[in-house]
Amino acid sequence: MTRSLKIYITGLVGAAALALLATSLVIPIDDGIALRFQGHGIATEIELLAGVAFWIVVTLFASALPVTLSEGVHIAVSTAPLMAATALGGPTAGALVAVFGTLDMREVRGRVPWYGILTNHAAIVLPVIAGGLVIHAFKGEPGEFANELVATLLGSLVYFTLNLTFVSAIVFFRGGRSIREFLNRAETKNIYVNLLTLAPMGWLMARMYALSGAGWWTTLLFALPLYTTRVAYHRFVEMRDMFTQTIGALAEAVDKRDPFTSKHSQNVRMISVDIGREMRVGASELEALEWGGLLHDVGKIGVPDNILLKQERLTREERMVMNAHPVLGAEIIAPVAKLAPELPIIRHHHEWYNGSGYPDRLMGDEIPKLARVLHVADAFEAMTAARPYRMNPLTNEQALGELRKFAGIQFDPEVVDAFVRTRWANDVRDPGRPQPARPIPLLGQHGRSPQPVFDGPAPGSPAADLG
Repeated sequence: MTRSLKIYITGLVGAAALALLATSLVIPIDDGIALRFQGHGIATEIELLAGVAFWIVVTLFASALPVTLSEGVHIAVSTAPLMAATALGGPTAGALVAVFGTLDMREVRGRVPWYGILTNHAAIVLPVIAGGLVIHAFKGEPGEFANELVATLLGSLVYFTLNLTFVSAIVFFRGGRSIREFLNRAETKNIYVNLLTLAPMGWLMARMYALSGAGWWTTLLFALPLYTTRVAYHRFVEMRDMFTQTIGALAEAVDKRDPFTSKHSQNVRMISVDIGREMRVGASELEALEWGGLLHDVGKIGVPDNILLKQERLTREERMVMNAHPVLGAEIIAPVAKLAPELPIIRHHHEWYNGSGYPDRLMGDEIPKLARVLHVADAFEAMTAARPYRMNPLTNEQALGELRKFAGIQFDPEVVDAFVRTRWANDVRDPGRPQPARPIPLLGQHGRSPQPVFDGPAPGSPAADLG
């Protein structure tokens, strides 16, 4: 655990403890949450505690089986009973339910360390108290259902916002991932937007609980919609994971055709994503780099073994077949609508910055930005691994020297600069700050053809043919 994460956890847990103590001393539990044993009137202390205990049990069931997202983040459908308890009993009751009712099976089985349990609960207790204060301030007099609904929605929004902020900060301090990246991930946006739909359900649960002639047992009728909501979240994450695993398996199958490229696509994926983070690209672009890195060489599935595995210099005709793999890869992926953002990466990851690459001889900014990122990642990985045409791989320092040397010719200088700031260049001597971008030769603008032909790697450029 990093020092910054320790400080953050200590501050978060301490703030939650102080907020719980202050709220308990200042704001009494509202009679609305009482589980009545003796009819109407002022609720007894036992009835108040019984009501809080009832909502703790309901929340425990809703929290028992959370859905796991990336970055180790877990979500549950406990929002509805939490907001219901808070709307009925105020921020103090909501905080008590949050403390004891959000325990999940991972914590019970000892899979979460003690400080993790404290952090998880603090990240819920503080938002619940804040949301409860909003509900308490806006709900008006008892029986004003419209005001109560608006107040519950506002309080839920405050709860969601703070909870998401605290969780995002944990992800940031634990793994160095930016908060913006986590918040903009497709799975995060979809799940948390859908969780907002639980706020009206929480209000309805509270109304049914307090409704004369109905009572606590009507709350149990919401078990089915809560369970189906949890199943929907799980299916969403499951389908996304299966999609990612299928892509990874396909990339692994392509890489294993050549013993020299084992794990090549996985490594390119990791390098590309790290470069993208340094360049502060959006979450959707990072995802495109991740999947594009895995699939960039999928077109090699159509390259015959006698060419793909050949250790001697390729002939002109063999080179033409090899250089067709980006186009073939794009054609293979094109029918998959979900992978549309990856198509430019796959097709253009062998374009050169000066326009002498393939298949379309694009130059400079004509080359899609993410393809330029992947080109650098692909080159570095290829240069630092053994290949049939170069059995002795380059050192990291030598490979970085080549990236610097051919910046402005083969590689985008800005992408090379970003690569140098990644962990892949840690402790590697940089051969010097990059020179100003070299002017693009006029030759690169002249006589472009749809598919240039190379007889082999360009002299002095070990990265001319990659992967």
